[in-house]
Amino acid sequence: MEEKEKLFEVVKPQPLVIVLSAPSGAGKTTLCNNLLKAEKNVERAITCTTRPPRTGEADGVDYYFLAQEEFEQKIKNDEFLEFANVYGNYYGTLKKEVFRKIEQGKDVLLNIDVQGAASVREASEKDEKLRRSLVSVFVGVESLDVLVNRLKNRGLDDEETLKKRLCLAKEEIKHWKEYDYLIISASMEEDLNRLRAIVNAERLSVRRII
Repeated sequence: MEEKEKLFEVVKPQPLVIVLSAPSGAGKTTLCNNLLKAEKNVERAITCTTRPPRTGEADGVDYYFLAQEEFEQKIKNDEFLEFANVYGNYYGTLKKEVFRKIEQGKDVLLNIDVQGAASVREASEKDEKLRRSLVSVFVGVESLDVLVNRLKNRGLDDEETLKKRLCLAKEEIKHWKEYDYLIISASMEEDLNRLRAIVNAERLSVRRII
């Protein structure tokens, strides 16, 4: 039988590195968890931290729990794609954690703040594989009142902590134009549908398959 002529010569699409950022109260963690449940090829990059494990948390599952000396040595060795000191504890994403998943053909989800996202974008300028994989999404809310109500409804913060979170949120929101996409949070279902639409569109992007 005569072999049919192929009209498109394409390679396997480059897996995605999905950077998701949002101020506290915008629903970022819930959205990340819902995406992981809905998209089986998306895996979370496990973050390193120097804070102690909380009840029910397991090393290598929730976080990689490191001593401060070990974390700082990894900083010196340039092992992190991004890292930050948050309220006295280090948090960071290992390069090998991300690139191992990419090599396995998995899309990687990074739930990080605007500082971490900026570090990843900077790293992508020096690494073609990361640059071709990277897609960034900022999740915002319609107004500050909505953010205040969401934070209060969580019931996790005292008044002083709430003020700090709102002050930080105002600064983080200023960076939304640095991202590829913006989602204004509505319902959990709508947020997930919009994020999945972004992910599926990026999987079909020509720049990922040539």
